[in-house]
Amino acid sequence: MASQQTAGTGAPRPGLSRYSLAGALLGAALVVVGVVLVLVLAVGGSQRAGARPRVDAATANAAAGSAGAGSTGAGSTATGSSTAAGARAEGSAAAGSTAASRGASARRAVAETRDPEEAKSFPVAPAAVHHALATKPAAAAEEVLAPGAQSNAEVRAELKQMHAVERAAQKQEAATTSIVPGGDSIGGDGQLAIPQGIPEVVQRVIAGANAIADFPYVYGGGHASFVSNSYDCSGSVSYALAAGGLLSAPETSGALESWGEPGPGKWITIYANAGHVYMYVNIGGRWMRYDTVGRSGTYASRWQPDIRSNAGFVARHWPGL
Repeated sequence: MASQQTAGTGAPRPGLSRYSLAGALLGAALVVVGVVLVLVLAVGGSQRAGARPRVDAATANAAAGSAGAGSTGAGSTATGSSTAAGARAEGSAAAGSTAASRGASARRAVAETRDPEEAKSFPVAPAAVHHALATKPAAAAEEVLAPGAQSNAEVRAELKQMHAVERAAQKQEAATTSIVPGGDSIGGDGQLAIPQGIPEVVQRVIAGANAIADFPYVYGGGHASFVSNSYDCSGSVSYALAAGGLLSAPETSGALESWGEPGPGKWITIYANAGHVYMYVNIGGRWMRYDTVGRSGTYASRWQPDIRSNAGFVARHWPGL
């Protein structure tokens, strides 16, 4: 029996219902939606983990099967690039670690040499000096001071200066109130405490006078050189004035009659004539005499609190002092 043919054609054509076509389209749409959801979930998970978004091989293959050959090529390229970047990062880290190891080895291999400044250091501290263990650097850095506040070192320095002034005042009071029997020399060690609130030049003059205060008196002593083991009156005054930079060479008492300017000074006054010279220094508002006459003994101090008659002497002072 002959088969049924469609009019105008010579070959049979199967029929396609509307339901079959709709089902096929729906299936294709579901596949595409599934692939997109998988990609979105994969990218979101990688970003939440702080890593670079990547698509694994299975997902790329699934996408390639649904979207065609173009998607397959793009997915392979992305995966290869990511893998290559990871390999380069790991290689760089390994290279850095190796370089650091070589640097550490090189540092350890450097030979130690002696500090050229070692001779100026203090390898053995005095027995009286003791320190507690230092805190850790981080703990030390936490001691942040308020703006304008004094540091601990500044407070200690200020207290040290205040205590020094107090000790100097006590020393001065004790020295000027006790007189050695046999004359008018002050007691204690025969030296005057140097006040801090007076001109530096005057402080230096007092320091120079203190340095030879108990040296014996010998006529002509201190004239051949400032460096001597005995001093007469003009040698003593010359030494003290030179300590303050007010004299460059020893002078006799007669020569000191023309030293500086005429008249008493605010801080220092010398009284000179052809045979003798002595000096007064203002110590905290009280005048102290520096003189070889009136001492309590051969090695007693030249500092004396008593005021003597200045008749027959010329008063001289340094300009401004």
